[in-house]
Amino acid sequence: QVQLVESGGGLVQAGGSLRLSCAASGRTFSSATLGWFRQAPEKEREFVAAINWSGTTYYTDSVKGRFTISRDNAKKMVDLQMNSLKPEDTAVYYCAAGVVTYTRAPGEYYSWGQGTQVTVSS
Repeated sequence: QVQLVESGGGLVQAGGSLRLSCAASGRTFSSATLGWFRQAPEKEREFVAAINWSGTTYYTDSVKGRFTISRDNAKKMVDLQMNSLKPEDTAVYYCAAGVVTYTRAPGEYYSWGQGTQVTVSS
């Protein structure tokens, strides 16, 4: 199993940047697809970005060119660099570990962190 803990959330003005980090433990980290999801109040959990075991990255259209996902298998960490933040990025952000094959579906991820709040003011 993989245990995940997010950090780095906070309050930032529109146009600013934040870097989210996720620390992992467990032997399956290196083979898992790692993802970032977000959930705003009254909305369903939304896919943001993912990175598979080989380093291939995937992004939802709304964050392409602004967010960058990366992983360090040796340190068992995955992060999300968020630039040019917009108020619509406001949400609780979760890191997740899934199967080897890339997927955008939350139900395909088997381990989740507790989430970190990101608030972008206008």
